[in-house]
Amino acid sequence: MAKYSQGFKLKIVQEYLKGKLGYLLLAKKYGIPSPTPIKRLVRAYKAFGEECLQRITKHGEYPVQFKLEVLNFMKQTGASYQDTAIRFNMNDPSLIATWNSKFLKEGVEGLKHSKGR
Repeated sequence: MAKYSQGFKLKIVQEYLKGKLGYLLLAKKYGIPSPTPIKRLVRAYKAFGEECLQRITKHGEYPVQFKLEVLNFMKQTGASYQDTAIRFNMNDPSLIATWNSKFLKEGVEGLKHSKGR
């Protein structure tokens, strides 16, 4: 949900936590194509608090060794991208999916040359 403001994300999370609407109805109410991003947002909020709602404006580069540790944890435990992100204090599970895809296509070299993070 990177394209949405922090205030909008907080509004959705708080509305979900009040328990009046579920993921699907919230997605419909706000014109979000799928309830999945809301589920991820709520899980991240529960794990990290309001900090996870902030847009990341400065992209730091993760070391290749860290990326390998994250991918190895996911492979060894069978954890989802979201669970893995929470375990490693990351608020962007899609980043792990990108690393995994690059690793499967290009091996360690793909992790060295990833743009952004």
